[in-house]
Amino acid sequence: MKIGAIELKTPTVFAPLAGITNLPLRLLAKESGCGLVCSEMVSACGLVYGSDKTRELLASVPQEKPLSVQLFGSDAAIMADAAQKVEAAGADIVDINFGCSVRKVLKSGSGSALMRESRKAADLIQAVRDAVKVPLTIKMRSGWDASGDQALELARIAQSRGVDAVVVHPRTAGQGFGGQADWSLIARIKQALHIPVIGNGDIVHAADAVHMLDRTGCDAVMVGRAAMSNPMIFNQIEDLLAGRPARIVSPRDRIAMMTRFLESSVLYLGEKKACCMMRSRLAWFAKSLPQASHFRQSIRLVTSQAQARQIIDDYAHCLYRFLDGR
Repeated sequence: MKIGAIELKTPTVFAPLAGITNLPLRLLAKESGCGLVCSEMVSACGLVYGSDKTRELLASVPQEKPLSVQLFGSDAAIMADAAQKVEAAGADIVDINFGCSVRKVLKSGSGSALMRESRKAADLIQAVRDAVKVPLTIKMRSGWDASGDQALELARIAQSRGVDAVVVHPRTAGQGFGGQADWSLIARIKQALHIPVIGNGDIVHAADAVHMLDRTGCDAVMVGRAAMSNPMIFNQIEDLLAGRPARIVSPRDRIAMMTRFLESSVLYLGEKKACCMMRSRLAWFAKSLPQASHFRQSIRLVTSQAQARQIIDDYAHCLYRFLDGR
């Protein structure tokens, strides 16, 4: 699987998730076999107008490469300028967001709002394509109705403007994450294009990824929310594609991921910021495990790395005793 000149070792992508896919979580996904990781959604205006907080979203390390950075915005010139800044910061791929349907983003004319304005979308894509040498991708939804016609039109525009791959999340802008993703639209777009198509939506388990590849003919799959609590889903997908049984993610694996995520977060974000994040995010890895509610309560007020590590160790001790005695 190649996106432009960038070759992915596995046909798996970790979706860009606003406020979620920071450097520590991307590293965990990469260590778990993910072929391509994506940044959080980055404001083009924030970059161009010098927001330090926005600039921080571009933080990266060689271990996570290749890295795709996703931009959102509605002004072609600003998007082109931001794309150049992203390229200069070391991104391997620039991605344009046509899929976000959050009200704040829509009001700015960005995200899914652009799917209503094909000429504006075309001009924006062309401006970014002309501005950077690295591969360019777009991520989109079905559009504003269930027909998928807007997505098909945008996909063809993107291909004609030199985009190297498209990501299709086949839900309408109004659906958000509700309802069911219409995988048949991924197949329609794959049949219409000669550039790679990446499918996204309703991949909850590793087998879902294999089913999507088989049913739609897409070139790769993008996993979002399922990888938040189980980054090892990428290992499991790799196993199934190689004809092996998907590895079991054990409670010990979950504890190891918690510890690794904590350490990486403190290293790259600083202890104070990391511990604030840990109050909610460490609980992701305990999802569906015994005693998870107690762990969530314990971690809620954590203030230091040492305290967080002690809570993890205490939870692991209780968890293993519970499982051994079952």
